[in-house]
Amino acid sequence: MPDRRDDADHAKPFICETLTSKALYFSFSDTQSRMQLLQPDALDLEYTRTMMGFLLFEPRPARLAMIGLGGGSLAKFCFRQLPAAAIDVVEINPHVIALRDEFQVPPDGPRFQVIEGDGAHFVRYSPKRFEVLLVDGFDIHGQPAALGSQHFYDDCLDVLQPGGILVVNLHSGHLQCASQMERIRRSFGGSMLVVDDGEHSNSVVFACKGDTLERRAARASRPPRGMEKRAWTELMPALSRVAAALRELGGAERERGRESGI
Repeated sequence: MPDRRDDADHAKPFICETLTSKALYFSFSDTQSRMQLLQPDALDLEYTRTMMGFLLFEPRPARLAMIGLGGGSLAKFCFRQLPAAAIDVVEINPHVIALRDEFQVPPDGPRFQVIEGDGAHFVRYSPKRFEVLLVDGFDIHGQPAALGSQHFYDDCLDVLQPGGILVVNLHSGHLQCASQMERIRRSFGGSMLVVDDGEHSNSVVFACKGDTLERRAARASRPPRGMEKRAWTELMPALSRVAAALRELGGAERERGRESGI
């Protein structure tokens, strides 16, 4: 990883705690992460459950990478519910990493590590290849430009195994959201699905390397081995929303094919 920038270059997040929850913020306008104190490994925000829609396409990843730690919600959930997966989490902000114990993020070990570094550099130079790559990197200004460029999405394609799945969380109201979706489409040859979360504030993009999402989805028919029944049940509304969006996309593509005489 490149030399890390001075800690002063990074905004310090702050924590708000109630009797039932603990949340991470850079500013009160956006919740970066939220944890229920009685269920610290559960996914409390709807967009995180939507991002787990990758299980419809790759239910048993051997290697999984995440860009952005935040409060560790996705990292904790995947660590606990996907016990066969090796997980690398890349976070550029040392102040965020310093709060990992506050949010009960697992310690580094044989199949889990938090890496302080630049996510764009990681996907470009990582010697590993992953079945799943989750991109959820935001700072006080939103998503950094380096995590939304054409070069970045090209590198995301390269760092995935054949048939691997990219999942990107985007703010649906951001001015660059449509441009970022188009860049993902160009990098992945059009094999892409966009699903709005149930709270209508985030758009989650799924893209597949070298295959169609419809064919990948046909392989996923049961919960991943080792996942708790409670966790699967809590994911079902989000997974159903992803599946419905995929059916709608397939129907629209078939209609366009008929109209063009293909």
